Amino acid sequence: MKKVLQITNYMYPHIGGIEQVTRDIANSLRDDYEQRIICFNHERGNKVDMIDGVSVTRVKCQAKVASQSIALSYGKELKKIMKIFQPDIVIFHYPNPFVAHFLKKYLKKKKFKFILYWHLDITKQKIIGKFFNGQNKFLLRCADKIVATSPNYIEGSPWLLPNREKCIVIPCCVNENRLKYDNSHIEKSKKIREKYEGKTICFAFGRHVEYKGLSYLINASKLLDDSFVVLIAGKGPLTNDLVKEAKNDKKIEFLGKVTDDELKTYLLACDIFCFPSITKNEAFGIGLAEAMYYGKGAITFTIPGSGVNYVSINNETGIEVENGNIVDYAKAMMSFNNIKYGTNAKNRVRELFLESQFKTRIRTLLEVI
Repeated sequence: MKKVLQITNYMYPHIGGIEQVTRDIANSLRDDYEQRIICFNHERGNKVDMIDGVSVTRVKCQAKVASQSIALSYGKELKKIMKIFQPDIVIFHYPNPFVAHFLKKYLKKKKFKFILYWHLDITKQKIIGKFFNGQNKFLLRCADKIVATSPNYIEGSPWLLPNREKCIVIPCCVNENRLKYDNSHIEKSKKIREKYEGKTICFAFGRHVEYKGLSYLINASKLLDDSFVVLIAGKGPLTNDLVKEAKNDKKIEFLGKVTDDELKTYLLACDIFCFPSITKNEAFGIGLAEAMYYGKGAITFTIPGSGVNYVSINNETGIEVENGNIVDYAKAMMSFNNIKYGTNAKNRVRELFLESQFKTRIRTLLEVI
């Protein structure tokens, strides 16, 4: 039985895009591969626990610098795993430059196949990012295969494009079990529609951070008449600023953090799914794919090099407008017809982004590497 080590940022119950992909990979390899995962621990101390039957080593994070976690005992813990576990395949989830520093010495005398799972370019920390240019080149050179989550990201990345012969596209997936709904969700969604009877219900959810573009949605809402309601779920560091920005617009309601059950209900109830992300930090858009799974077309911005415009196709599964153009975004909301886009959106997810398809792609990669 081959041994697979995943090196990632954090791991469930910490929630995030990279963390979910790590878990999806682990579940895809269950039964036929021996697995280990090493990640940072956002709680107290180092510890080892089991997630979905896989041993997870969590290394205590002492600080964060420019979004990068720092753990003083990481090198020691990685050395222990490499020596005892002796993996046949290492999957490294990028970006994680602090950990790449420790991984480098094992890559120099590589005794394993190396998969570089490239989630996104370092774009926000442009000055700091330049310090890792040499590290990036080394990782890309050592990689047996490089995984990107969309062809758009390969074409738009200055790092991946020159290495496209090593690249393979494995889109992120939606978890069908998580998204299953029953009559109780349908009944609750009907009550939401009754509450906003006669109005077009627009829904958005996600962390309240800059790249999610919620400020643009708020400003687009100001151009709409009172036949619309804009429901925004989630929380984050920008929540208070967004609430202040929207305070004179009675069409906007902030729902706070919602449970999975509540998310299902709002996705069933809404007429338009709004996904106003504005930068490549939104590398794929799992939330977008989830809404499409429910048969909801979406309104997105054009994000060069991002997978968002691969997940949702302009004039097929939704409407794509010029990045940051709130006038065009509002016009799209006013002209949106989900009957036109909803079926196409659901079909696209079923054709490309289901968990079963992800599992097949991951297992095929490991078999041929």
